Amino acid sequence: MAYAGDLSPEQAWELVQSNPAAVLVDVRTRAEWSYVGVPDLTALAKDVALVEWTTFPEGARNGSFLDQVGAASADKSAPVLFLCRSGVRSVAAAEAATAAGYTEAYNILEGFEGPPDGQNHRGNSAGWKVRGLPWKQG
Repeated sequence: MAYAGDLSPEQAWELVQSNPAAVLVDVRTRAEWSYVGVPDLTALAKDVALVEWTTFPEGARNGSFLDQVGAASADKSAPVLFLCRSGVRSVAAAEAATAAGYTEAYNILEGFEGPPDGQNHRGNSAGWKVRGLPWKQG
């Protein structure tokens, strides 16, 4: 594995809650944040770092990604947890962060919405929202 590991949404919440240095980075696009929602860490007096892995609407890789992650978590030894829609982009983000020297870069399994259900709809069977973790409309 080219990063620190995978965490369930509940494990991610517990780590962000228990470790003041832990940072949650949502790597989805601006459109996803606006229309689908974002994790809500206000009860922890924290903000989610919103850093696109790919830019919207272009779909190109964000060339400033690691700089933006560094602005959110300057301590490369602190836990940095990456979240996307279903857990794919967040793996790539965790791998890139690890290659850049982050020692505790994690992928959040299932992402914010989870995989499609039997009717090809997301957000019904798994993910941050379905697990009942705090979120808000972006």
